[in-house]
Amino acid sequence: MALATAAPIVELTDLVKVFDGQVRALDGLDLTVARGEFLAINGASGAGKSTLLQVLAAIDTPDSGRVVVDGVDLTRVRHPDHYRRQEIGLVFQLHNLLPQLNARQNVELPMIGTHPRRTRKERAAQADELLAAVQLAGKELRRPPELSGGERQRVAIARALANSPALLLADEPTGNLDSGSADAVIELFERIRRERDVTIVMVTHDPRAAKAADRVVTMLDGRIVDPAEAGDAAF
Repeated sequence: MALATAAPIVELTDLVKVFDGQVRALDGLDLTVARGEFLAINGASGAGKSTLLQVLAAIDTPDSGRVVVDGVDLTRVRHPDHYRRQEIGLVFQLHNLLPQLNARQNVELPMIGTHPRRTRKERAAQADELLAAVQLAGKELRRPPELSGGERQRVAIARALANSPALLLADEPTGNLDSGSADAVIELFERIRRERDVTIVMVTHDPRAAKAADRVVTMLDGRIVDPAEAGDAAF
């Protein structure tokens, strides 16, 4: 895909995050992500991948460095929870759906309180539109236990798109899926990126998933490194 020449959507400069006073989860990390890019991040467990996503999602803050997402310096955001609901879509390895709610209600959840003037009927209509976009039309009233693993992950993706985020962050989104369901999720990511102009940053240990990305970067000891430096630990 030809990426836009506009300012990048993500600019990370010299990020440092230290846990327990000694574990450097991020160690001077620099990374730029182009608007509209599908970026995959690989690396061994403990390389700092999940910490990086948490910083990008404004769930955690670095000890030092600069984090700019879509022109906003996340180290200066006063209400990170509100920012995250409005601007960031999150997809996890475990779908984290509420089992007592049906698919439509799970997708509606991020909209509640974010757009107070939106009526319940309007929320339901948007949720149904998103479920149709992830090929789950007709399954709006099914609860997570009534759906397959791949279907639950697609509901989670629809939920992540509920507030039309510019950036979608995915942490091992195919990790618990069979190969067929994993391929379907990655194809869905590609279509979402193309049709909804969403930038995707995905952490993955799955070489097939990474192959679909525009670019793959490798993390080791809290830094972006040459894949050869990580060796077999890259995946």
